Amino acid sequence: MTSATASTTSRLLNPGTYDPERLDPATRRLLRATIDWFEAKGKAAITAEVRTDVWYADFIAFLARERAFATLLTPAREAGGDPDKRWDTARNAAFNEILGFYGLSYWYAWQVTILGLGPIWQSENAVARRRAAGLLDQGAVFAFGLSERDHGADIYSTDMVLEPRPGGGFAATGGKYYIGNGNVAGMVSVFGRRADVEGPEGYVFFAADSSHPNYKLRSNVVHGQMYVSAFDLEDYPVTPDDVLHTGVAAFEAALNTINVGKFNLGFCSLGMAEHCFYETVTQAEGRVLFGKRVTEFGQVRRILSEAYVRLLAGKLYAARAVDYVRGASREDRRYLLFTPITKMQVTSEGERIVRLLSEVISAKGFERDSFFESAKNIIDGLPKLEGTVHVNRALTLKFLPGYLFGTAPLEAPVQRLDAADDAFLFDQGPTRGLGKIAFPDWRPVFDAFAGVPNVARFREQADALVAMIGDAALTPEQLTADLDFQQSMAQLFTLIPYAQLILEQAQLEDTPADVVDSIFETLVRDFSATAVELHGKASSTEDQQAWALSAIRKPVVDPARGDRIYDEVRALAGAYVMPG
Repeated sequence: MTSATASTTSRLLNPGTYDPERLDPATRRLLRATIDWFEAKGKAAITAEVRTDVWYADFIAFLARERAFATLLTPAREAGGDPDKRWDTARNAAFNEILGFYGLSYWYAWQVTILGLGPIWQSENAVARRRAAGLLDQGAVFAFGLSERDHGADIYSTDMVLEPRPGGGFAATGGKYYIGNGNVAGMVSVFGRRADVEGPEGYVFFAADSSHPNYKLRSNVVHGQMYVSAFDLEDYPVTPDDVLHTGVAAFEAALNTINVGKFNLGFCSLGMAEHCFYETVTQAEGRVLFGKRVTEFGQVRRILSEAYVRLLAGKLYAARAVDYVRGASREDRRYLLFTPITKMQVTSEGERIVRLLSEVISAKGFERDSFFESAKNIIDGLPKLEGTVHVNRALTLKFLPGYLFGTAPLEAPVQRLDAADDAFLFDQGPTRGLGKIAFPDWRPVFDAFAGVPNVARFREQADALVAMIGDAALTPEQLTADLDFQQSMAQLFTLIPYAQLILEQAQLEDTPADVVDSIFETLVRDFSATAVELHGKASSTEDQQAWALSAIRKPVVDPARGDRIYDEVRALAGAYVMPG
């Protein structure tokens, strides 16, 4: 790790200079073509169209011309020997960030296509897989028919009912709600249950065609370019070639698909926050109030510096989480912790960053010609997709004992930017046993950064949490019924693996000490704030309250470091301004 700060040009996505040199040439060309399409379209057109409910047919046509989805979302086994087709999490993460940079609506068509493909690529139905690969080549998009108006995404309850037909197959009847791309999807992966089989064995995942006459498109439930549909199936014929999964396998296909899909959310949030950051710092640097540039006000310095380092933290964490996903196997399932953290922590940080920036960009953030205006009104949707933040926080608690007290002989994964197919994502296996997933000791990477003041201070808080588990243990009620208390516990716990992966990526990128120290200054504050929150919970015991107060730390404040970081921030003014 170097001791000085580096140039800012490589830290944030900048369309003017973007060239991911470590990715293969075909991927670099596609990512560049995507950026060029948006830049040519221009900010005026993008910001005007985001306020309409006109389907973005030009964007879908661009994707088809470039064979973008066919290239990025066709696993190698269905690629027909095309060396550029594969499911490569590293490049998909980059595409996520680019789409988010230009708007959540554009990203959404990609996201729900990924969800729709999940049950298909996991299926042993070769006919359906070949059909999906062919549709991707034709430029089709896909949809994921899981959620329902009365049940949300509760896959234990579904009113999509399949009646067996004489001679084989089924007739499906029921409605789905909040289904992206449901207006034009070539295949919609639909979750339902058999009328004649009770319990989990009755689940069925099947493929429907949105152009079929028995597929009744009802409405777009949002006002926007993206189509978030409500549709009904009325005696829809389901042939054996349409059935993707049955029984418990259908249930597992739903959860494993969400494991893949939820990972995308963090990268979209980062892209949106980056664009908002450029707009904000450029506007603030160029505006003079009371004889001073807005960037010279103390509170603006604090806000922009915090937003910047939170953005860098999210990027470091998410980049390292890619390696855990790509290196996963039945024997190494650590990704099942790091994926929900990407979903909940990184998306929440993106929302927080934009909220911070709104205090600086002020009235400009409401103007119709700014990217910020549309982003601030929709970025808060990302923490709520593919399971809410609350659900994913609760999920992380299953990993707490195994992670905090882990001693498994597992190595940190190597950095994975190679052009390889991530086939395991469609062979994840059973979804149970999260509490039994093994982790190695999390402390060594913290030891490597012990000389960074705020890493050392955060390490004190992390060690305190480990001690608290034994000294101020959760009561039976807190463990089983007090979901509110569990949320605070989960957030305290989540900060430790979040910090771990930030440090691991910082090692790989040789991130300057200034940046690492500034990131951990925010983490120390976050841990302290959450400890205070836990202290005030209705069920907190006296021992837990005493622990919470003892875990509060003031971060190490270094004015000279702060000056150097803020120099980086101000240098980004004008570094990117979207044309048009």
